[in-house]
Amino acid sequence: MMKFRENEEAVSPVIGVILMVAITVILAAVIAAFVFGMTGNIETQKSVALTAKQISGDRLQVTIQSGADLSTLEYLRIEVTDSEGTPETYCAYVTGSGKTFTSGGEPTNGDTTDPITVGSIFTSGDNALTDGSDHVVIIGHFADGRDQMLLDTFL
Repeated sequence: MMKFRENEEAVSPVIGVILMVAITVILAAVIAAFVFGMTGNIETQKSVALTAKQISGDRLQVTIQSGADLSTLEYLRIEVTDSEGTPETYCAYVTGSGKTFTSGGEPTNGDTTDPITVGSIFTSGDNALTDGSDHVVIIGHFADGRDQMLLDTFL
């Protein structure tokens, strides 16, 4: 009759030591990330919904739909590149005298901007768009100084 020897150890001591060292290294890395501020520069995405469409042949209309960060949106920088690659930059914002849609990337003459609200509609003058496929990129400028792309489309 054969006698079997039972081994009751589930994990060898060498593997156990390796696992303990790995856990210690991972914990040290996580603690160091918080202590040295490595996680402090993570920025959240801004949330603003808007649409852009071509009206009257060559005019651009931007409509603000909604967004949790709408109250901090100061102005929109609208970059239109026609099918030939020619870029044009516009700025849309609200002042005490109403909604403004001008050439250039920022409000003109040091205008102070009022809050942009849901339902605000900004309409360009003539010749903002061509009859071809124009690439429209809308970038929002927020009160904290950050810029974020809000829309990238072809019209």
